[in-house]
Amino acid sequence: MANESELEYAGFWRRCGATGIDTFLLCIVTFPLLGMLYGPNYWMDQRLVHGPADFLISWVLPAAIVLVFWASKGATPGKMAIGARVVDERTGGKPSTGQLIGRYFAYFISALPLCLGFLWAGFDPRKQAWHDKLSGTVVVRRKAGGTEPVRFAQSDSDSSHGTFLRQ
Repeated sequence: MANESELEYAGFWRRCGATGIDTFLLCIVTFPLLGMLYGPNYWMDQRLVHGPADFLISWVLPAAIVLVFWASKGATPGKMAIGARVVDERTGGKPSTGQLIGRYFAYFISALPLCLGFLWAGFDPRKQAWHDKLSGTVVVRRKAGGTEPVRFAQSDSDSSHGTFLRQ
């Protein structure tokens, strides 16, 4: 694992940029599929789900893509672009599958009250949004300066996940 002194918490605006990249990439994948299946009227209809294919493309496919990236790379393409990774808040190692699934579903909790859960990362000393707090994760990146230093509860020698950030 990278030494804690080499890491910093990824800040709110960097994370916003990463989310923008991820949203753009997901739209590139899902919009053409939805347009081909449902035609141009799909975009005018206000129903939340237009059918089984819509549910799979709009809800299941994005969840699967995000979870696969988190589990295999520790980050979505947007987070990779800003040099950030999702790690366990205690060890700095790879989060468990349960943490990653919980983190994904906790996004909806972060979004519900006017996106307050996402905005929370802008004021939190560890830059944790509500979905991070609920899942026990933090988003870290190699230090560029300016934010609070990263501290994990366990040292490298105590963690079986210690090689997650080593590259």
